[in-house]
Amino acid sequence: FQGESHVLALDLTAGKVAPLPVPASGYPTMTMDEQTALCAAPFSDPAFNATIRRRGVRLDDVACLPISLGWYGPEEDGGRRLIKSQCYSTEGTANFYMRPIEGLTVLVDMDTGKVVHISDRGAGIPIPAAKNTDYRGAANDDDDGTDRFGYQTVRAPSMEPAPEGPGFQIEDGHTVRWAGWEFHLKADARAGLIVSRATVQDPATGARREVIYKGMASELFVPYMDPTEAWYFKTYMDAGEYGFGLQAMPLVPLNDCPRHARYMDGVFVAADGRPYVRENMICVFERYAGDIAWRHSESPITGMDIRESRPKVTLVARMAASVANYDYIVDWEFQTDGLIRIKVGLSGILMVKGTPYSHMNQVRRNEEMHGTLLSENVIGVIHDHYVTFRLDMDVDGADNSFVRVDMARQDTAPGESPRRSYLKATRHVASTEKDARVRLKLYEPAEFHVINPTKKTRVGNPVGYKVVPAGTAGSLLDPEDPPQKRGAFTNNQIWVTPYNKSEEWAGGLFVYQSKGEDTLATWSERYVCVSTKTVDFMVRKMLAV
Repeated sequence: FQGESHVLALDLTAGKVAPLPVPASGYPTMTMDEQTALCAAPFSDPAFNATIRRRGVRLDDVACLPISLGWYGPEEDGGRRLIKSQCYSTEGTANFYMRPIEGLTVLVDMDTGKVVHISDRGAGIPIPAAKNTDYRGAANDDDDGTDRFGYQTVRAPSMEPAPEGPGFQIEDGHTVRWAGWEFHLKADARAGLIVSRATVQDPATGARREVIYKGMASELFVPYMDPTEAWYFKTYMDAGEYGFGLQAMPLVPLNDCPRHARYMDGVFVAADGRPYVRENMICVFERYAGDIAWRHSESPITGMDIRESRPKVTLVARMAASVANYDYIVDWEFQTDGLIRIKVGLSGILMVKGTPYSHMNQVRRNEEMHGTLLSENVIGVIHDHYVTFRLDMDVDGADNSFVRVDMARQDTAPGESPRRSYLKATRHVASTEKDARVRLKLYEPAEFHVINPTKKTRVGNPVGYKVVPAGTAGSLLDPEDPPQKRGAFTNNQIWVTPYNKSEEWAGGLFVYQSKGEDTLATWSERYVCVSTKTVDFMVRKMLAV
């Protein structure tokens, strides 16, 4: 089976294994064992070692990272799994990301670990200095409680639980109950954190009402905007290529999560089939940040002395994935009013490019650097982070429809009103996948609802949830650009498809070196009715540089 990919369905009850169709292109997610081994692969090649020595760097001071290479035509893959490796100097700092050995790219066969090709385009580009790059607190804090700049070190306030303990319960290690909410949490090697079977209790009847069957991060697309030899291929799919959950690091109590948090472990499978545990991968905690959940005060003119205010206490399920230099913090936040908010934070360290320039006065006029000169010999390359979430909605059951409510100006007829115009809302129920694509426009606003047309409110409206995209943006790449074909799920901010278990991953089941034939964009080309159980994909982008 060397070099072949297989998709299998395991029936644990019957003890049977059945083969499933294999995607037309691409390979499965890399294992952690592979990624670890690939870090050392270049050092087995004498030509690589000689190149490092010519750069004046000791081999003991070199750290190399495996970088997924996307797909740019058959001349680059040859029908085998390949990866590119780029290296850094660790001399004088833990932050080797700031000390790239620029222009040196090593092509490695992933299955054999052998170096296929070495490209060195960095002659004359110095390695940036190590001074002031170490990000560790112990390396920067002084004995007097200040950092190296003289600023007082800020410490997180202690968040003690109430005397009776936290207000949520976790049963069977995975089922969370809080303020009427009940949902299941799971650590997943590819998606990271999965929320499923989320229901909320109706305060009027006490009945449990379904909200989400399954929600998760489906893909993360990170294209860098430098077309040069050592950078053009950096268009990562952090979930499908590296495993968002595989990269999730143990959370640090009191810093990553408050004092009263409860923790969950992730259990994953190593390359040889053995299970291993990623401790404290998920934390659950109640959050109160001083915000107001709801309030109303009556003006004195009413003669009523009412001051009603309620604190905003929410429940958060959190994970943090460290995909090489970047750290993603993902929060699923549940509110007492039935709202669910998904937040993504970006931390960590920039991936930078080495340059001979130490000041902008050295840069030639109109020269394209593909980024910003951040420090001596360091360029921060322009890039995007797109995080796509899959929400399998079950609003009061599986019979859900997607509704777009367009808001537009309506002009009044002559003599109709002193007003010349007003805002009019028009509802459109999506009938096909193509009809349900949403590309946001600032001056053509709309709301997006997932409704259950078979269930009505007390006054006869269909029950539903409003989907509110936040922090969104659209890709500016050419749709035929190879990385954009693979990341075509970023062409729109919202996609809606009928439920299909084989369509969980926005970039396709096999993402590594895929050609883009099996993505959310290709699925939605079908004129399939979406008036039944729907899945919404929402794209959120954070511009890092």
